[in-house]
Amino acid sequence: MLIAATIIGLSKGGLASAGALAVPFLAMFMNPVQAAAILLPVLLVTDLVAIWLYRRDFSPPNVRILLPAVLTGILLGTFIVPYVSEPLLLAFTGAVGLWAVWRRWSRMNSDMATQPRALPGAIWGTISGVTTFITHSGAPPMQVFLMPQNLPRLMFAGTMGVTFGIANFAKIPGYYSLGFFEGLDWPVAGGLALVGLLGTVLGRWLVKAMSDRIYNRVIEGLLFILSLILLYKAATELWA
Repeated sequence: MLIAATIIGLSKGGLASAGALAVPFLAMFMNPVQAAAILLPVLLVTDLVAIWLYRRDFSPPNVRILLPAVLTGILLGTFIVPYVSEPLLLAFTGAVGLWAVWRRWSRMNSDMATQPRALPGAIWGTISGVTTFITHSGAPPMQVFLMPQNLPRLMFAGTMGVTFGIANFAKIPGYYSLGFFEGLDWPVAGGLALVGLLGTVLGRWLVKAMSDRIYNRVIEGLLFILSLILLYKAATELWA
């Protein structure tokens, strides 16, 4: 659990995609729903710190496009979670992540930046909202939209941090109505949140210490690893 909380902190500090590794990691030892529920308080506390750390470094146009879409996806996730197949959702998310990395690595001139557009942002933001609500793995769809823009590393990290920071608070009513918080060990969740805070500060320091080029390669590598883990977890659950 401490490792999972540290991973979440690093992601909130700016190492996007890392946080989504936490639920699959904990799911190896407990029910995925329990894993998602116990990590939500960690996410909320670290989100507050991330929003403060990146309050001047996010991209307002991207947040204006993505946030309503992510909130819509969270609302959809609240209604479909009893009916959706989690392994298939994990497989879809992993496939999206691999596609994003392949598209990034296969572009002949990846330094050419795209502009934020409303329709693609609405589509990927909604998908991100559904996946983040059910499995806390909303980063890959959002990165499909953000990575081609070649944002400066602090702006990229800040856009992810602010958008997911607000979105995670929007999960609370849905999690409560679905009973995810029943039987939750709040003292343990509080202790994990403190660990997550340290990870957030460390993540921010690491981001500032990197160049934009190195940061982009780290983000691509984390997304690639996360996507493989999600596909592996989906395959094992479907096989079982």
